[in-house]
Amino acid sequence: MESIKDWLLAQGLEEPYTTYVIWSVKAVLVLLAAWVSHFVTRRVVLSIVRVLVRRSKTNWDDFLLERRFFSRLAHITPALVISGTAYLFADAQAAIERFAMVYMFLAGLGVFFAFLSALEDIYGTYQISKNRPVRGYVQLVKIIVAVFVILVAVSTLMDRSPLILLSGLGAMTAVLLLIFKDSILGLVASIQISMNDMVRIGDWIEMPKFGADGDVIDITLHTVKVQNWDKTITTIPAYALISDSFKNWRGMSESGGRRIKRSISIDMSSIKFCDEEMLDRYQKYQLITDYVKSRRTEVTADNESRKIDTSELINGRRLTNIGTFRAYLGEYLRQNKDITQEMTFLMRQLQPTENGLPLEIYVFSADKDWINYEGIQADIFDHLLAALPMFDLRVFQRPSGHDFQNISR
Repeated sequence: MESIKDWLLAQGLEEPYTTYVIWSVKAVLVLLAAWVSHFVTRRVVLSIVRVLVRRSKTNWDDFLLERRFFSRLAHITPALVISGTAYLFADAQAAIERFAMVYMFLAGLGVFFAFLSALEDIYGTYQISKNRPVRGYVQLVKIIVAVFVILVAVSTLMDRSPLILLSGLGAMTAVLLLIFKDSILGLVASIQISMNDMVRIGDWIEMPKFGADGDVIDITLHTVKVQNWDKTITTIPAYALISDSFKNWRGMSESGGRRIKRSISIDMSSIKFCDEEMLDRYQKYQLITDYVKSRRTEVTADNESRKIDTSELINGRRLTNIGTFRAYLGEYLRQNKDITQEMTFLMRQLQPTENGLPLEIYVFSADKDWINYEGIQADIFDHLLAALPMFDLRVFQRPSGHDFQNISR
C-alpha cells in the first residue's frame, strides 16, 4: 500500500486523495476476499457436505440439509474475514469489527433457527408428535432468542452494555404486551391444549364460528390450521380453542363404531291393527317368521284366557303393522354385519308431529370411514323405504304436484 501511495504521489495526486484511493483499494480487496471465502464455502465445502449427507445412513443430517442449516452456516465465513482484516482500517477498525460482529450474530441466529426447525422435523418422525406437537414451543424459543440477539446486536452497534437497554425496557412493558399480545395468548393456549390433550394433529374438529369442519393439519404458537372437507384451509387462533366451544370427533374415531341417528316420518293414517290376512302375509317374511308366530300364539292365548270378543280388532290385544315393522327393522339390523352389536342398538318412536310419526334408528356402524359409513347408512334407508309399503305403511311427505293431479283426475 505504501508503494501504491508513493506511485500516486509521483503521478501528481495530492493528499488526502491518495489516502482515499488506498482506503478504497483496501475495501475492495477485503470485500473480494470475503466474497471468495463465501463462494468457496458454498460451492466446494457445501458440495462435499451434501455428498456425505446423502451417503450417510442416518436421517437427522438430511433434515439439517433440508432446513439449510449448512447453507446458513456458510454466511459466517465472510464475517470472519471482514473482522480479521479490520486492522487494515485503523481509523474505522472498531466500527468495522462491531458491524462484523452484528452480522455474525444475525447469521448465527439464522443457523439456530434452522437447527430448531430440523429438530422439530426429527421429532415429527415419532408417533408422540401426533399427541404432543412442539411447534408452538419451538416458535416461542425462536421469539425469545431473536429478541435477545437483537438486543445484543443493538448494544454492540451502540458500544453499550445490553443491561442498559434492558433497564430501559421497563417503561415499554405496556407497549411490549400490546405487541406480543397474540404470542402471549397463543403460548397460554398452546400449553393448555397440549396439557389437556384437547386437539391433536389429524383430529377431525368442527367449529362453525370459524367455518372449520375437517382435519387438523398444523398446530403453531398462534394458529391451528384445519383442512376442510372441500380442501379449503381454515386458520383458527389458538386461543379461540380455549375461549370458544368446538366439537372434536376423536372419541368417535377411537371408539368401536360411528353413530347412525336418523329418522323417517310415518304417515299416521296408515298405522292400524293387523288382521289375520295381514299376519299371514307378514309371517312369510323370513326375518320375522318366528316373531310373528310366537306373538300370534301369545296374543291368542291371552285373549282366550280373558274371553275377549275378537270379532272387533280393537278388542283385546292386537299386533299393529308399525310394531311388526319395528320388529322387522330390528332383526334386519341385527343381521347386518356392518352394524356393531356391542354399542347402543335402538329403534324408537319420537313425538308425533304435523309431519307424521318419526321412527328413529339409533345404532352404530362398525366401519368409521366416512365414505363407507355414508354407504352403509344409505343402504339401510333404501331398504327401509322399500319395505314400508309391504307392512301397509306410508312415508309422510307434503302434497306434491303429482298428488294434486291425482285428486283432479
